[in-house]
Amino acid sequence: MKIYISGISGTGMGPLALMAVKAGIQVCGSDLNKGAIYDELVGAGIDISVGEQDGKFLESKISEGVEWFVHTSALPETAPEILVAKKAGIRISKRDNLTEFLVQKLGLKMVAVAGTHGKTTTTSMIIWACKKLGLPAAYVVGTTLGFAPSGSFDKADKYFIYEADEYDRNFLKFHPWLAVITSVSYDHPDIYKTPEEYKQAFLQFEEQSENVIFDNDDMTEKFKLAGEVRRKDAGMAFAAVKRIIENEKIEISDNEIIKALNEFPGVGRRFEKLADGMYSDYAHHPEEIKATMDVALDQMDIDGKKGVVVVYQPHQNTRQHEVQDLYYDTFIGAEKVFWLPTYLTRENPDLPILKPLDFINGLNNAEIAEEAELNDKLFDRICKYRDDGYLVILMTAGPADEWLRKKLGC
Repeated sequence: MKIYISGISGTGMGPLALMAVKAGIQVCGSDLNKGAIYDELVGAGIDISVGEQDGKFLESKISEGVEWFVHTSALPETAPEILVAKKAGIRISKRDNLTEFLVQKLGLKMVAVAGTHGKTTTTSMIIWACKKLGLPAAYVVGTTLGFAPSGSFDKADKYFIYEADEYDRNFLKFHPWLAVITSVSYDHPDIYKTPEEYKQAFLQFEEQSENVIFDNDDMTEKFKLAGEVRRKDAGMAFAAVKRIIENEKIEISDNEIIKALNEFPGVGRRFEKLADGMYSDYAHHPEEIKATMDVALDQMDIDGKKGVVVVYQPHQNTRQHEVQDLYYDTFIGAEKVFWLPTYLTRENPDLPILKPLDFINGLNNAEIAEEAELNDKLFDRICKYRDDGYLVILMTAGPADEWLRKKLGC
């Protein structure tokens, strides 16, 4: 088999390419730039075209027998390489299909972390603990990691840790050895028309999994009592790592796992400190916001700040129509909330665009919130709050994060 991977040298696709080579598959691909894993891929004998992805390199490889074109969700259907692949009639799929194929081909035991909230942090904590404890695990995670690349594979690995996204029902392509489900609360109304449909997808994911760890009060309490672990995601990670250790039949104590998790350095966009008094978080659902507010208020006390100031950018108008009423008590404890226009993506054109005031008027503390725009005025105001001793946190899954980083020069 010969496959072609678009965006091959990044940390998302690169480890999959190395896994494919290990599986005896001939691999080639393209990328706009030399990514983090480029040298390793070339060292493995993979032919890579770097630069404009106009389809010409793919055409030459199809003539040499390429029969499967793999791409990320970010590649539009009008991209030249996709058009070339369609014209040639070869197989086209996103990376999840390749991931499942390779896991089966290599005989890896997949540890798939799914859930509405908390899956990125939980996945990253499992990866961290496995690395600290020397467990043979490959991985791919959907964020930046300060302690390692976002993806890794070694020929000695026996497990594959993966952040399994429910969007577009992607996680239903997998049949994990272990499924870790952090939480289930309705999301992605553009894919799942009702809460019941969303729940059924997770139930199907459970049925497809050999073993399941699911968030519940008993489990959370159990791991609170196990030692210094206090966070729910740490408890989920503890359970997953312990299951790997038991399967490996090696002697690693619970205290060693807990110690490793307590040293976890965090991940990008999860209460990430950008500068003194300035934080960014990926929270974009009312339940996530409440959890992040709890963390922010705790950090406020630790740092001796006067209060918490929030800049919030909602994500996807279609989602906001479903969760609008859930914002009622979301920002309790905040001193000030600057509400940005919704970041629009994958929208239903039949739905009216909700404005900031549509949300603000529904808050039980509406007097603390106001409409705002991503501009110099907003930046000056949050800097004034920061300088006056407040903790400022941006919550967004959209471009506001990049805006703030550029403003802060980080």
